[in-house]
Amino acid sequence: MMGIRAARGRAISLGALTLLASLGLASCSDIDNALFGAPDETDMSQASSVPGTLPSGQSVQPPSAQPAPPAAEPSYQPAPSEAASAEQPQIESAPPPSSAPMMASSAVTPVQIESGSDTGTAVSKTVANLRAQLVSIENHVSANGQRLASLHGEAAQNATAYHEAKARITARLQVGTTRGNPELVAEWNAAQAALDQLTVNINAMNTLATDIANDSSNAHYVLDQISATFNVSGAVDEDHRQLSVLEDETSQTIILIDRLLKDVSEDVQRQTAYAGNERANLTTLASAIKNGELYGADLGAPAPGGLNGALSYAGSPLVVIRFDRPNVDYQQILYAALSQALQSRPGAAFSVVAVSPTRGSVAAVQLAQTAAKRHAQEVLRTITEMGVPASRLSVASQTDPAATSSEVRVFLR
Repeated sequence: MMGIRAARGRAISLGALTLLASLGLASCSDIDNALFGAPDETDMSQASSVPGTLPSGQSVQPPSAQPAPPAAEPSYQPAPSEAASAEQPQIESAPPPSSAPMMASSAVTPVQIESGSDTGTAVSKTVANLRAQLVSIENHVSANGQRLASLHGEAAQNATAYHEAKARITARLQVGTTRGNPELVAEWNAAQAALDQLTVNINAMNTLATDIANDSSNAHYVLDQISATFNVSGAVDEDHRQLSVLEDETSQTIILIDRLLKDVSEDVQRQTAYAGNERANLTTLASAIKNGELYGADLGAPAPGGLNGALSYAGSPLVVIRFDRPNVDYQQILYAALSQALQSRPGAAFSVVAVSPTRGSVAAVQLAQTAAKRHAQEVLRTITEMGVPASRLSVASQTDPAATSSEVRVFLR
């Protein structure tokens, strides 16, 4: 008897599967075909002729899609060994990932405003008017919460696009590439466009903060009017009860508005600082693309923390760049020296000194001085591109009998 019931259960399962397949469940079949391969007509014919068997390319539908057994007969639970042998892989489609993560601060639950009855008094009409004003404010709060959630999503998309473009640039520069690679220039333009969109998002948040502040002013005005209405004569007890409820609802609305305004203000401050830092980093990245190699963070950004103990240079130059051959590669050494100095003294200024030798004829000395000044201007331009403000840089020139070629010395001052 148990064997008959098992066969009947499998036959019912197969019948439900055949019916659902004939209705064209494209999503399940597409997943099955992608994972196991599409079943051919021979397998389908064998599945329809042999009860209780399924082709290897099909999966059992979830239990919710199978018809329930007749109520008159008890449901049959197979033994553990039979259940293991009859178990088929189940494919469940995962929900699509959200395109923009939502922040917890964007969730707004409006206060439910209780409706009141008309008692026929003048105070009752005032209560109804105040209630209508509060309902309008609640509608604004709900709309502003949705605007904030939308702006959060846009900010996340823009930040993602920016960091993806920046990561592609950094990866190419890390392994080395050509100077002024046009592919990296295009990526840099994409990163800058994403950062510009983030600035537009910040402006929209500022506008939202203004609207929320207006709602806060209106809510406080309604609360003041409610307090004043308590002193109006000609009210009945029901009018004062409704006023008390409305006063509580208005107070809760003010708390909700203040929390929303706090979230928007914090977002504006955080994203404004973020955009400012990243624009400085983009400037440094542009210089790296120009030279085809990666330097590091922007030197104009504040250091996260000073070194243990101040560095003492005692008048010695931070770095000496000797231009004794064409195409001197000095950028990495210069960046490392400036970075170490700024970690010790974030507000430090630098002097770029062109040093020329005094050997040879007068014409040769003049040519050497001209070349040294040209190299000093080149180094000064490189330091500016690395993020050091031009107001903290100075240029000078001098001669040195011990020098054998044109040099540029960078001093900390």
